[in-house]
Amino acid sequence: MSRGDLTDKQWGRLNPLLPPIPSMGRPPRDRRQVFNAIWWRTRTGSPWRDIPERYGPWATAYAVFRRWQRDGAWAQILAALNAAADADGILDWEVSIDSTVCRAHQHAAGARKRGAGAPAVPESLVSVEPDDHGLGRSRGGLTSKVHLAVTASMHVLAVIVTAGQRGDAPQFLPLMQRIRVGRPAGGRPRIRPDHVLADRAYSSRAIRSDLRRRGIAHTIPEKKDQARHRVRRGSAGGRPPGFDTERYKARHKVECRIGLLKQARGVATRYDKLACRYEATIQATLIRQYL
Repeated sequence: MSRGDLTDKQWGRLNPLLPPIPSMGRPPRDRRQVFNAIWWRTRTGSPWRDIPERYGPWATAYAVFRRWQRDGAWAQILAALNAAADADGILDWEVSIDSTVCRAHQHAAGARKRGAGAPAVPESLVSVEPDDHGLGRSRGGLTSKVHLAVTASMHVLAVIVTAGQRGDAPQFLPLMQRIRVGRPAGGRPRIRPDHVLADRAYSSRAIRSDLRRRGIAHTIPEKKDQARHRVRRGSAGGRPPGFDTERYKARHKVECRIGLLKQARGVATRYDKLACRYEATIQATLIRQYL
């Protein structure tokens, strides 16, 4: 077993969560070997063709990675691990929201735009590939931004990939809508956190109103210009939003989770041309880290 490969205990936990083996066609290769190959590529950030021969053909690893991405298998495995953690009482429902910018390699550029010449088969059957493929240009070059909803127990409940120059606040509500943790015993999945922590980038009336409507307590500092505008309006500006300084310190969990996620070089630097493929790389990394 090479460094980073699954142990017997980890494989015993992952194997029941994998998609069923097709009843027709050529028998698949050892799926433990294939997952180790996918993780090796994600951990090192190397090209698929450079996967060591001990993991079998690189084309097999890429084909499985792409098929599970298009079928939504990576998302389903991650959801199953979160549901198991919630059933065991490990998952904490104090959620922190934040984002991080990841540099994109030049090989991540060049994917076909929608329109003439675009492939007839969608690259993702479970999500919509954005027109810009989640790539943006800034003074530093090509970048992507990863938006995360992280619990106090370091579990990632939702992920969204956008272009690097996109703002944080517009992705808050879509990110909250992606929070969905199933219950192994059946019943409606849980979608509402107990408390939400976020920095000043998410201080807006729309976000606070939505959280208030859903009955979710929140700790979000007010921007200085918003505070000045509220004071200038007098009684019409309303009361200042409540803010718990001590509770806000717990937001460091999302920063720690981002640092742990970026230990995988395939996440810290984006090499995937499609946003849905890069999101699958993030999901595979989270699955491996959970194990």
